[in-house]
Amino acid sequence: MSETSRNRLMLFIGLVMAAIYLFPLYWMYITALKTGSEMFANPPSFWPSSPQWGTYAYVWESRNMGRYLWNSVVIAFGSVALITLLGVGCAYVLARYRNAWVDIGLFLILMLQVLPASLMITPIFVGFSQFGLLDYPRFAVILAIAAKSMPFFVVLVRATFMAVPMELEEAALVDGNSRFGAFFNIVLPLARNGILVSAILIFMQAFGEFVYSKSIIQEAELQPASVGLNSFMGPNTSEWNNIMAYATMYVTPVLAIFVLLQRRIVSGLTSGALK
Repeated sequence: MSETSRNRLMLFIGLVMAAIYLFPLYWMYITALKTGSEMFANPPSFWPSSPQWGTYAYVWESRNMGRYLWNSVVIAFGSVALITLLGVGCAYVLARYRNAWVDIGLFLILMLQVLPASLMITPIFVGFSQFGLLDYPRFAVILAIAAKSMPFFVVLVRATFMAVPMELEEAALVDGNSRFGAFFNIVLPLARNGILVSAILIFMQAFGEFVYSKSIIQEAELQPASVGLNSFMGPNTSEWNNIMAYATMYVTPVLAIFVLLQRRIVSGLTSGALK
């Protein structure tokens, strides 16, 4: 097989896999526009005969979705701010100071990443209750998300710091900078793209977080959009067009961010791969 034929075959396979992966997303968008009879038609229609654009306005007003989205944004930004503040220094130490204890610490950080949120929620809930943090539920959720996502952030940012040559720091120290000065003036600006990309990935995770929010936040006024979407579900759920309209408005901003920044995300993830 020639190289051209092989490239075309790989392109075809890639397009087929992308279509399979994106079909549920497409089905979500068109289901939000269908009438009740069209949703349950057999065989199903792949485009609504008369799109119901008013479904979005109805769901936005009836479910007070603006409040849910605002809570999601607050939780996501709070988590990113806390993780970035604490995780950057941790990642730098793990990248620059290598010894047995640092390797053990890195291993423990990686082990934390494999723990599912459903396993961590019980001890976190009990601990927060003892410290009175449940009186501030959104802040408690931010702390829980930070505990869960910090390992992921540290591992990614550590690779970015390892890609910054240590000779630059040594030159800055020779020129009279302190260790902190070399970090803030030399290393941090060079690593900002990797830190930004890692923060974007954490934001997208926190924006869709459900387990901690559902368990810790009881007041509907403080719940994020993921919990609001769950409020649709019940034993006799039939309003799938409203559910899909809600999901569309919830997911589309995150998809837009990912599409607009996909090149920077990919370059940031691979910034330390060739070190």
